[in-house]
Amino acid sequence: MKERVYRRLMAADMPELTVLHRRYKQEIGETAPDGQALEKLREAIANERILFYGCEQQGQLEAICSVTCGFSTFCYDTSGSFEDFYVLPEARHQGIARELASFAWRESGVKTMTVGCAPCDRAMYEAIGFRVKLGELLAWEK
Repeated sequence: MKERVYRRLMAADMPELTVLHRRYKQEIGETAPDGQALEKLREAIANERILFYGCEQQGQLEAICSVTCGFSTFCYDTSGSFEDFYVLPEARHQGIARELASFAWRESGVKTMTVGCAPCDRAMYEAIGFRVKLGELLAWEK
C-alpha cells in the first residue's frame, strides 16, 4: 500500500475536489452545487477565503475538509470553522479522519477550531479531537 499524502488543496485541484464535494453534499442531504456555486468556491479558494485540505493515496483524492478562518473572542486569536468533511466510504475506518483534521488544524494556523454537527455525528467528531462543547450552533441565512 502506498503512503497517504496530506496537503492543502488549491484552485487547480477543483476538478477532483468537486467530485468529493458533491458526494459530501449528497451524503448529508444538501443540494449539489451548480456551476455558478463552484466558480464562487474556486474564487474563494484562490483568494484564501477558505482553506481546503485533502488526503490522497496513489494520486487519488480520498478525503477533504475545509477551514474558514476568522477571529474569536473564545481564544482572542485566529479561529477556524471546520466544514466540508468527507472521506470516501471505502477509505473510512483507517485513521484518515483524525489525521486530516489534525493536519488542517496545524496547517491552517488557527488557535481554536469549531465544528457544527448533527447529534448523530458528535461521537465521531469527539473521537477525532473536537472535545470542548460551546453551546448550540444556529445559522442565519438569507
